[in-house]
Amino acid sequence: MVAGHPAKGRIIVFGIAFWYPLGGVVWQFLHYLVGLRRLGYDVYYVEDSGRYVYSPELNDFTPDASANVAAVAPVLEAWGFAGRWAYRGAYPGGRCYGMTDEQLAVLYREADAFLNVTGGQELRDEHMSIPRRIYVETDPVVSQIKVAEGDLTTIDQLARHDTHFTYGENIGAPDCLLPVERFRWQPTRQPVVLEMWSDSSQPPPDAPYTTITTWKNTGRDIVFRGETYYWSKDREFMKFIDLPLRCRAAQPPLSRATFELATGVDAATARMLRDNGWRITDSLPVSREIDRYRRYIQQSRGEFTVAKDQNIRLRSGWFSDRSACYLAAGRPVITQETGFSNILPTGRALFGFLTMDDILRAVDTIERDYAAACRAARELAAEYFAAEKVLASLMSRAGL
Repeated sequence: MVAGHPAKGRIIVFGIAFWYPLGGVVWQFLHYLVGLRRLGYDVYYVEDSGRYVYSPELNDFTPDASANVAAVAPVLEAWGFAGRWAYRGAYPGGRCYGMTDEQLAVLYREADAFLNVTGGQELRDEHMSIPRRIYVETDPVVSQIKVAEGDLTTIDQLARHDTHFTYGENIGAPDCLLPVERFRWQPTRQPVVLEMWSDSSQPPPDAPYTTITTWKNTGRDIVFRGETYYWSKDREFMKFIDLPLRCRAAQPPLSRATFELATGVDAATARMLRDNGWRITDSLPVSREIDRYRRYIQQSRGEFTVAKDQNIRLRSGWFSDRSACYLAAGRPVITQETGFSNILPTGRALFGFLTMDDILRAVDTIERDYAAACRAARELAAEYFAAEKVLASLMSRAGL
């Protein structure tokens, strides 16, 4: 609780930072925690899940959460949440870290509301006793389709919440193809605590446009009305694979632009990327420490990235947490269009693209006045992503 500011209510943020302890995920939840605290809420962070945690060392899932707790808990405590966090493995042999079982039970009895951010917390009876239960969906598409197709597990999970928000800000718009059934989805977006990303310095002169990404994902494609919508980003990168070569062969200012992917790929894919002019760095070291993750973004010239096919073709309006951090760091962003340009201003610091020509025009605009693009990025972040604004709106619409 911030000294001198009465708490508006006791709020639990449920999340996945211990479950998946990498930089982008940890920053995502810090923004919620710090932003809500600044608004005067009495905030706690909890994971109380029956899932095993992901171990970066093993590149696999494990019931032993001790290493993940050792990595994430000091970050929470450094930002003022000592005594206000808990990880409990709700599976046979799972341990409770941070707050004790007894303290968690009291918190569940006294909390006014929870935000289930990402929807990663499965709800049990003890959670259902909390008066207000808010679902914050960070990856739209799959839940809307499953509800429309009558998937009872998804419907039951969502029905256990009384209010539903989504990062799919274009859902319900005429050009969005996603069905909206049973639940009222309210638009929201990722909050960012701006000063966490402040950087008055300029990146090195040879800094590339970067992104931090998973090249290939499997198992999360979905079929809707007879058509497959894909999750993995490699399909989209391949459509623009010769971008670095196209820029290199062009006249200034395009020829100044270089591109790097922080990702994990096999040898053949790495060779293909390098042959097309991409730099590659291993994403795991970048993501293992939140300060290194932040420095990587701050030392980039900007972000070039793609989106998932699901969000592109269905035009959900989804926008990336990571891209919001680039903007907050004063770095321009070029990203694949998902319908977000219906909501966010584009053309100065943020550029949505569908074609290679769109990308080249965006790079040209940025490089002709890079300082102006950086200023515009910071201004856009302050207007649209500042945690206090985003979360004040969310909590007000939730009646809190």
